[in-house]
Amino acid sequence: MKFNPKLAIVYAATALTTSAFALTPAEHTAEKQRISAEYKAAKEQCKTLKGNAKDVCEEQAEGAEKVSSAELKYKAEPNEKNQYAVARAKADADYGVAKEKCDDFSGNSKDVCQKDAKAAHVKALESAKVSEFRNDPSAKPGDIANARKDASEKTREADYKAAKERCDPLSGDVKEACIADAKRRFGQ
Repeated sequence: MKFNPKLAIVYAATALTTSAFALTPAEHTAEKQRISAEYKAAKEQCKTLKGNAKDVCEEQAEGAEKVSSAELKYKAEPNEKNQYAVARAKADADYGVAKEKCDDFSGNSKDVCQKDAKAAHVKALESAKVSEFRNDPSAKPGDIANARKDASEKTREADYKAAKERCDPLSGDVKEACIADAKRRFGQ
């Protein structure tokens, strides 16, 4: 077997990054307890709020806990799967909070808010998927290109749905022009 310097560098870098993030069992337990304590403290602060502000606060606390837990798992086992799980947890947390904030609105404003939140969620998830392919050493350039294309299509579709929702309160020719413009802008 012939010595390959590039392969040796990759193995050395992997070993260094793995050992840099590795947590001892005691550190892992301490981190889990810290995450739990922060979650409980955040939930306690929410008790002073009322109505939707309380719901938003609770959603933020739950989202922060899920993100912190995913990050801890990534620190313990740094790999593409766990890195994607962190990105997904962040996207889901942001989406949960954004959806909860939409409850402050009603009618079409609420619908538009929800579609905007969904579009942002889709964009974040698709971006994470593309990054996962990009960081995967076994991924072929065609796989990355297909992931980008798929992400672009899904993002445009979600953006189109949000733009179309903005057209709903309009009527007649103005509404038709609004929808036609949204179709044109987002390639639908």
